[in-house]
Amino acid sequence: MIALPLHLGHHGEAVWDLQHRLSALGLATEHAGDPPGVYGPGTRAGVQAFQLRFGLDVDGVCGELTWSILVEAGYQLGDRQLYLRAPMMRGDDVATLQGRLGALGFDAGRGDGIFGPLTAAAIAEFQRNAGIDRDGICGTDTVAALHRLGTQRTAALMVNQVRERERLRAASPDLVGRRVVLGHGGDLSALTQALHRRLRDAGALVLTLHHPDGSAQARMANTFDADMVLGLRVNVEPANRVAYFRGITFWSQPGLQLAEQIGSGLTELTGLQAEVLGMRLPLLRETRMPTVLAELGPASLVVTANERVAAILAAGLAQWVRDPMLLPTVEGSAG
Repeated sequence: MIALPLHLGHHGEAVWDLQHRLSALGLATEHAGDPPGVYGPGTRAGVQAFQLRFGLDVDGVCGELTWSILVEAGYQLGDRQLYLRAPMMRGDDVATLQGRLGALGFDAGRGDGIFGPLTAAAIAEFQRNAGIDRDGICGTDTVAALHRLGTQRTAALMVNQVRERERLRAASPDLVGRRVVLGHGGDLSALTQALHRRLRDAGALVLTLHHPDGSAQARMANTFDADMVLGLRVNVEPANRVAYFRGITFWSQPGLQLAEQIGSGLTELTGLQAEVLGMRLPLLRETRMPTVLAELGPASLVVTANERVAAILAAGLAQWVRDPMLLPTVEGSAG
């Protein structure tokens, strides 16, 4: 068990392991002057580059989330058997599998890199069509069958994305009866209360979550069966960014478009261009519905203009509900 977090000044076998994993991903640290096992500026730069590439908060510290995503990134499809278990298996190999299956028309879920019941069912259906043992386990025979088909169409719309779009098109074009979750870490109570009131007055069913753990917020949002989730946090810098889920083979198109809508409003309000980017943070990755995380700054704006910010956020949600596929359906410059 590695003692985390790892940061500047640490040294030992755990740091060597970290450096080895970074190097395997093309993020070598020794060229920047760090000896093996020493967490110096080179290792910090390698961690920052990894965090940027894989959609994490960039702080140069290897905490639990960075470490877990780093371990997941080391798996390629075929390295291990993939099957349904508790806790669920996670990895880039799972995401690649989901992308391959989805491009072939088998609904393996959102391409989140988490091997859940939908992925197991999609494998079993693929196996039935491929004429191999139908056990829901992705072993050598299943991987070989996928390779034989040679599908690399991960840029195309997967079946899950198509179905998600159709559900959105079929839904009511306003907030009445929509189930909305607002999540924050406990430092934005006044803003979330103001936004809660506006959404409730528009007819939405609103659940506000005060919890520092994004995974816990995601579990509660899934239990609530939300139609959309808006996470909020403060940026100490005078900048705004809005994140949506993006994995290695999948991005949430409705999430991207909701992020663009929210970002446009924040840009108009503050005069600062809001950055829209794809990330792999737990709240974005583990929810089953369109989810965005808005980071608002400067902090003084959130304190002094709660009602104006709440109005912008509520208007963004309402506009997105009216036409959730208004923006281009292919991921472009964002993220």
